[in-house]
Amino acid sequence: MFGTESSLSMFLNTLTPKFYVALTGTSSLISGLILIFEWWYFRKYGTSFIEQVSVSHLRPLLGGVDSSTPSNSNSTNGEADSSRQSVSECKVWRNPLNLFRGAEYNRYTWVTGREPLTYYDMNLSAQDHQTFFTCDSDHLRPADAIMQKAWRERNPQARISAAHEALELEDCATAYILLAEEEATTIMEAERLFKQALKAGESCYRRSQQLQHHGTQYEAQHRRDTNVLVYIKRRLAMCSRKLGRTREAVKMMRDLMKEFPLLSMFNIHENLLESLLELQNYADVQAVLAKYDDISLPKSATICYTAALLKARAVSDKFSPEAASRRGLSTAEMNAVEAIHRAVEFNPHVPKYLLEMKSLILPPEHILKRGDSEAIAYAFFHLQHWKRVEGALNLLHCTWEGTFRMIPYPLEKGHLFYPYPICTETADRELLPTVFHEVSVYPKKELPFFILFTAGLCSFTAMLALLTHQFPELMGVFAKAFLSTLFAPLNFIMEKVESILPSSLWHQLTRI
Repeated sequence: MFGTESSLSMFLNTLTPKFYVALTGTSSLISGLILIFEWWYFRKYGTSFIEQVSVSHLRPLLGGVDSSTPSNSNSTNGEADSSRQSVSECKVWRNPLNLFRGAEYNRYTWVTGREPLTYYDMNLSAQDHQTFFTCDSDHLRPADAIMQKAWRERNPQARISAAHEALELEDCATAYILLAEEEATTIMEAERLFKQALKAGESCYRRSQQLQHHGTQYEAQHRRDTNVLVYIKRRLAMCSRKLGRTREAVKMMRDLMKEFPLLSMFNIHENLLESLLELQNYADVQAVLAKYDDISLPKSATICYTAALLKARAVSDKFSPEAASRRGLSTAEMNAVEAIHRAVEFNPHVPKYLLEMKSLILPPEHILKRGDSEAIAYAFFHLQHWKRVEGALNLLHCTWEGTFRMIPYPLEKGHLFYPYPICTETADRELLPTVFHEVSVYPKKELPFFILFTAGLCSFTAMLALLTHQFPELMGVFAKAFLSTLFAPLNFIMEKVESILPSSLWHQLTRI
């Protein structure tokens, strides 16, 4: 025993500072190479090589199931889907449930002193109004000519004054629309103006409908009059919904969708879904989803999360995460969880608003699908419907974060949908008032433990190599002291064992 200690001490004394420099330098080099390889592997495959090899070799020995194969297959499916689909990344859509400027947005400004709409958002609305409410033949009608200039006016008071000027000439539907949207301070006042707009709009629509085949000019007029009429009827239905006449609103929306089935760009079905949920008419909600939740149609947070809500409703009242972990998920629970994962992958920003982990603001007039703006618009109107279903928010809370473990890496590959647009954050910052709202961004994938560990090891050994090179004698003393301290407990145990065991037995063990 004492011979071993003396030989170890002699070996440490013979080591030169160059040895410690070479040792720490080599360790730093090796750990650096491991770090570079781990980082490259993580960037390409989204997982740690050391972690993957450890799990794949240890789990079969422990009787577990190897889950790397489904992940790889999902990754392959994501690559195939992303290569098949080419979708416009950052197309901005009109918010189907946008509020009234005069009766809602402006009242918020009067109370808080904050502007809920950005200049970019209002500029997009001005472009929409010019597209839907004007045509090349407006100069033939004096009132329409005035309104054509009014829609281009930036000053709200100038727009309102132009609308009153147009109404002095004749009953102009678009003038009533502007006053209902921007001058009316209550929903009831806005509804009254929209009813006046409806009379004027129907008259112009019937007149242009008879002349639409007489030339391209009349055809453009009829298209404009159709857009005006649809807009008026839709806003009247929204007024009824806001004033509590929900059944009347549902009837108006259904009639509108039957009368103009080709105008899907207005997304009236999303207004209908929200009203049906308010009535708790879940059978009709399912019927609407069956028609519009189709692979050939563009998805939305309303479609995906409403489908998830309906499936969660079937199991949420009895769902318990403890019981589910013991017995496993039933078929209905699995369907609900998969629907939630599907919805979260489409728009990952919604759950934080539904779970009230992040404060809501007034929704913008335009939204970016899969972005924070769409999440705000959805949660603003649908949070009450999730709260009404017992246990739905609890099920969402327990399952939504698991979505990000299912999506292959890089996240741009996508899984069930086309890849998540990388420009979403930039567009949302233009649509949302960032002065008092922090824009939600797509969750980043965390670095694996082994990459962080290897980076720390590489940095530590590199620092040791530098210190040993600069202060060789001092670092040699520290190294000897460290090794002596490291072996002190072992020496203590060996001494205790030697004092307890007979000398003859210890002699036989040392010979072995």
